[in-house]
Amino acid sequence: MKKLILLFLCVAAIQVSTQAGNDRPISFDQLPAKSQQMIKKYFPNQSVALVKMEREFSGKSYEVIFTNGNKAEFDRKGIWKEIDCKYTELPSEVVPPQIADYVRTNYPDLKITKIEKKSRNRHEIELLNGMELEFDANFNVIDIDD
Repeated sequence: MKKLILLFLCVAAIQVSTQAGNDRPISFDQLPAKSQQMIKKYFPNQSVALVKMEREFSGKSYEVIFTNGNKAEFDRKGIWKEIDCKYTELPSEVVPPQIADYVRTNYPDLKITKIEKKSRNRHEIELLNGMELEFDANFNVIDIDD
């Protein structure tokens, strides 16, 4: 009986792992409307190179890769999860004002190049010099990684 249960669990794990990470290219028009609007509003002059849909355990997610190397990831509802502008400044309107104010005050010569929404309403940003700052739900700095 134990061997049968173990075999069943192994088969189930293999099946789930083959379905996870199942991404495929899609057209820009197949993105959720919120994602399309966000890209048109904040990245109007950037060309989209590739749009991918990935099936995850929690549903679908989307990734948009621009021709200049920037990337944006969205959840199944089309709400951004991560925006990475590798070599350029992140559009300031995307960054919560409390975080933007903190960076302007404490790192006036550095620009934000990446932002990620973490669990429990936390945000992590990366500055142009590679420094990472993590903020809690009340926008207090809880971690600095340089």
